[in-house]
Amino acid sequence: MIPRASRPDLDAAIDSAIDRIRSRADLLGDGFGALADAVGRAASGGKRFRPALVCESYDAFGGSPAALAEVHRIAAAFELLHAAFVVHDDVIDHDTVRRGIPNVAGEFRMRARSLGADAAGAALLGDAAAILGGDLLLHEALRLVALADVPGPARTRVLELLDDAVYVSAAGELADVENSVVSDDAMLDEDDASHLLATAFNKTGVYSFRAPLVAGAVLAGAPEEALDALESAADRLGLAFQLVDDLIGAFGSAEQAGRETGGDLREAKRTPLVAFARKTPVWEQVDSALAVAHTGPIAVREAQRMLEDSGARVQLRDLIIATLDEVRLDAEADVFPPRVAGLLRALADSIQERVP
Repeated sequence: MIPRASRPDLDAAIDSAIDRIRSRADLLGDGFGALADAVGRAASGGKRFRPALVCESYDAFGGSPAALAEVHRIAAAFELLHAAFVVHDDVIDHDTVRRGIPNVAGEFRMRARSLGADAAGAALLGDAAAILGGDLLLHEALRLVALADVPGPARTRVLELLDDAVYVSAAGELADVENSVVSDDAMLDEDDASHLLATAFNKTGVYSFRAPLVAGAVLAGAPEEALDALESAADRLGLAFQLVDDLIGAFGSAEQAGRETGGDLREAKRTPLVAFARKTPVWEQVDSALAVAHTGPIAVREAQRMLEDSGARVQLRDLIIATLDEVRLDAEADVFPPRVAGLLRALADSIQERVP
């Protein structure tokens, strides 16, 4: 996601937090031990770009190398927070597989069947395990920050950032689910696009960009005016990142999306892309194509073609690029050291490169 040198100490801090979950489970029964192992697998691997952002921001603002061990522990909290959201998100979406292998819910469904449970019982245990596993990850994330050996005001500020990230992300996820189940008539047309843009930002923007970037700057002792400017730029990065994900969900390759192409179209997700299409003269044709996209790849390709012809794809791409251009302009602010400006530009370029 971002250009960075290898950070083995950061990876070690994340792995240490996961190991603590396993160690606590040793005395709490076989089932809980299996949950700890499943949670460990869920939190392993991946790009780990959120904790990297904490470290990159800390370095860019001139943070002292002497405090890196504690910075790495705090950065690890952002990876555990992400893992928690992913585990809970799979429950919301009724997914039992991630990255081609069973997720926490999937593992515990199989465990339940091996113990003689029927399908309903297996589903119940799978969902319960995933909810509890996500809770454990959330707890460990907050614990890492609460016990960090950093100055009290900085620790309090980072806890506030995590607090905000949890609340805003929960609101965004709830709105996303609500948008998927209410009728179009329940949404005010004139507010549809702005509402969906806000939902897109809330789902990932705060916890993926604002919180980690500002946390690194806080730990480095950045001045308040720089923190305010960084928050604004980070919010734009977060919005652009999620909008690119929406484009990938509709048009990206299977490799980009990590699942079959057009997954968002198959699931009839209401995204800003669809909101833009609703404002076009060809919306009825687009709507008809989207209504049958779940039936197979041919229908998905037709829905993609109709969205393309409506101009919605270009409109969303233009919004992404304009938002990232604003980040590049933000980077020129006098309050930012040169390395911070370079980091913001690099992030904007990296996000733009993902546009399908």
